[in-house]
Amino acid sequence: MEEQNTQNNREKDLKDLASLFKKELSILGEDVDREGLLKTPMRVAKSMLDLTRGYTMNPLAVLQSAKFKEEYRQMVIVKDIDFFSLCEHHILPFYGKAHIAYIPNGYITGLSKIVRVVDIFSHRLQVQERMTTQIKECIQEALNPLGVMVVLEAKHMCMQMRGVEKQNSITTTSDFTGAFTRANTRDEFLELIGHYPAAGI
Repeated sequence: MEEQNTQNNREKDLKDLASLFKKELSILGEDVDREGLLKTPMRVAKSMLDLTRGYTMNPLAVLQSAKFKEEYRQMVIVKDIDFFSLCEHHILPFYGKAHIAYIPNGYITGLSKIVRVVDIFSHRLQVQERMTTQIKECIQEALNPLGVMVVLEAKHMCMQMRGVEKQNSITTTSDFTGAFTRANTRDEFLELIGHYPAAGI
């Protein structure tokens, strides 16, 4: 019954979104009845629901579903995690790579689960700064490690396509807890992900 209700809600959401996008096309001056645009509103609706699917997922539960007792206490790093997200200011994509490290404190998690956490938070309307902190806080809460550090590097289409129109600029954000408040620990992480330690990170 619950599954049926979920399906019914999704179909209603798709119809509502498609109707909105059809109206937007008309406002922009398009002929919404021409052949090339007949199915566009529904395609866009499906695309938007997929690009924001992270709202229906619980990243904390994902990490806790693969939480294992382990006495390993060295840095665990998952780097070069590709992500794609939508900037909440212009609903344009920003995309790049996430680099994540944590130092276990009695528990580890499946490495793929860390990638999933990035995927969940990126599939919401975002700003890069908040997404960085959300990933850090989720890992900290789920595993209570000795420290977590997250670095995101991204290109923003809102800077490339409009406004300043700078094609090669990269935005880097970082956040950390615990052991990573020590500069030498942060520097070790940055070296291991192939970044020369920089002041201010």
